[in-house]
Amino acid sequence: MTGHPFDRDHVWHPYAALPPALPAWEVRGASGVHIELADGHRLIDGMASWWSVIHGYNHPVLNRALHQQADRFAHVMFGGLTHAPAIRLAETLVDITPTPLECVFFADSGSVAVEVAIKMAIQYWHAAGKPAKQKLLTIRNGYHGDTFGAMAVCDPVNGMHSLFTGVLPQHFFADAPRCPPDEPWDPEDIVSLRTLAEQHHDEIAAIILEPVVQGAGGMRFYHPQYVAEARRICDAFDLLLILDEIATGFGRSGRLFACEHAGIAPDILCLGKALTGGYMTLATTLATRRVADTICGGDPGLFMHGPTFMANPLACAVANASIGLLLEQDWQAEIRRIEAGLRKGLEACADLPAVADVRVMGAIGVVELKEPVDMPSIQPRFVEAGVWVRPFGKLVYVMPPYVIRDDELAFLTGAITKVVAGLQG
Repeated sequence: MTGHPFDRDHVWHPYAALPPALPAWEVRGASGVHIELADGHRLIDGMASWWSVIHGYNHPVLNRALHQQADRFAHVMFGGLTHAPAIRLAETLVDITPTPLECVFFADSGSVAVEVAIKMAIQYWHAAGKPAKQKLLTIRNGYHGDTFGAMAVCDPVNGMHSLFTGVLPQHFFADAPRCPPDEPWDPEDIVSLRTLAEQHHDEIAAIILEPVVQGAGGMRFYHPQYVAEARRICDAFDLLLILDEIATGFGRSGRLFACEHAGIAPDILCLGKALTGGYMTLATTLATRRVADTICGGDPGLFMHGPTFMANPLACAVANASIGLLLEQDWQAEIRRIEAGLRKGLEACADLPAVADVRVMGAIGVVELKEPVDMPSIQPRFVEAGVWVRPFGKLVYVMPPYVIRDDELAFLTGAITKVVAGLQG
């Protein structure tokens, strides 16, 4: 497969050269868990289009929500205007997210949601009369997006943005958590974070974390108690807690939101990806009333951000349909079923010579290799095996749509095992 010639020569894809080292396979259709390529080849999608397509492709309920809203109006500016889909979505998010989150800001994408969260934290302390609190505290191996504010809180050494280190704001990075979620909590794990907070709290606005699951920074799972301890540190040293649940929100980890594993609530919460079931780009940043009131009570008396396509009605309408579809079913049972299938299907990988570790949490499966993958070699092998799996670094990972059947899941994990078995150890 050589890909579409114009696409190859003119269209830049994520983290790709131009022209790319390997083709972008052209899609002509998608339904359920399958992607159909232009040549008719069908693939089981193990990626849910980067975590987002939780209900599968071409879902009639989500299709209908889009069509019905398009017949009313596709978009209006959110400055000075509002509309029912946005109001309903905000009501739902306030209802299902942890108390006391109750103020909703709509953004365009996950990266923008993180930018908004960072700006909220900095503006909060400016309004509170502590303008020196402008730094962020986070942990290594994290990933929060590709825009400048988000890049600045991604891992500066092992992340994807080291090229920009010299122009990014400099923040504080604690050691990455080491304690796995299925082992007894080790209090030493939190020492690095607590030490940095104690030493620099006068200049730190917030701690920002991906709770329990670090996504694109390494697909690492860590102990929920770490998140609970981070909440205590924020309370002790007068810091805000920002939780980035763009990847983990809406059930992926086995809880509706990953912070529920720790039994805590943040001051600011970022959501995206699965928010619309993968149909439209939309994200949200939720804040407590205390954060909102402080920001709006200071100079200039309002929050300084406003995207053109904020709260797009089409995106809000399909998000309402997607959340309703999720909550009206026993989604926890579905996640447990997928988790069991991933554990069973990937267990054989643990004995392969090329494999360093196999781990599963909720509807996330990870095969960590000893050496980085060779993408031009491994990607076509997955396509030939009938699955869409997009590895990066040393990681072969999947987070399939929640509607995947047991036989489809077995096919997906069998294909992964077969391809990984062909790698040199």
